[in-house]
Amino acid sequence: MNYLAEVFGIIALVTNFIAYRQQTGDRYRIVSALGLAALSTHFFMLGAVAGGIVTGMAVLRNFVALRWQGPIVLWGFVLLNFVFLGIEWFSPIAGIELTGAGVVVNWSESPVHWSILVAYASSLIFTVGSIKLNDPAAIRRWFLLAELLGLIYAVLVGSISGTIFNIVNLSSILLKLLQDRRAQTL
Repeated sequence: MNYLAEVFGIIALVTNFIAYRQQTGDRYRIVSALGLAALSTHFFMLGAVAGGIVTGMAVLRNFVALRWQGPIVLWGFVLLNFVFLGIEWFSPIAGIELTGAGVVVNWSESPVHWSILVAYASSLIFTVGSIKLNDPAAIRRWFLLAELLGLIYAVLVGSISGTIFNIVNLSSILLKLLQDRRAQTL
């Protein structure tokens, strides 16, 4: 077990739990970006490159969506998802290392695992929701499916922290939605 990777996973877990409790879309985006940066690091350390890439793109996407949310931004990030999916699908990446000389990409001779489709599907759902939605309740409802796909991906790549991360996020979303519903009926 890579304990340092799991530490980053725990940081992501706590930060994203806090993110889903935010009262505005922008506050959610900022806190979530911090958690996603930790989760991206976690996935890269485990060698789960697709997870590392999509969560890394999510950090950038959340910060861009603080300022710009138009169709060009949306379609730009959708295109970016497909570009990285294509790169990984046709030229599988075994790992990415940060060295003194810079970033080193290790290409794989093995065929790509279909689990990257789950990671990128989740990323596309998060992308649309993060850029187009501003109401925190709408964001939570939209992200239920994306978090479920994230849970499936985490299980497939053997990420303990990622699995717990997604279970906690799903629980946090559901609890907050129930809390909001209960407040409306009182």
